[in-house]
Amino acid sequence: MTAYSFTGTARSSPSRAARIARLEKLATLLDTALVVPGTRFRFGIDGLLGLAPGVGDLLATGLSLYIVYEAHRLGAPKPVLARMLGNVALDGLIGAVPVAGDVFDVLWRANKRNMRILREHLDRERR
Repeated sequence: MTAYSFTGTARSSPSRAARIARLEKLATLLDTALVVPGTRFRFGIDGLLGLAPGVGDLLATGLSLYIVYEAHRLGAPKPVLARMLGNVALDGLIGAVPVAGDVFDVLWRANKRNMRILREHLDRERR
């Protein structure tokens, strides 16, 4: 597939594998990129963004929805997208609750779950 840059010159779009790798990195950043020193406890910026009431949760949910959007662009069927949206909705709704929601965000890891769902679908598709 060929895409065009702002200058009008043709450029190739990222490969499917590169797009999936980029989504994996985003999911890791959101859910497990950081570690509490001296422990094996991991969390991501989703948990940190949730500390900013309202706007932080909205931003985190928007980034999570981007992963679902890219899954759609990669050809994920409606049942897969519905499961992924359910994870984002649960994360967004419960995550909006002060303190308890922040703990839930850190433990639920909706983005990692969604990437697992997408990978499982893509693996089944290849068979």
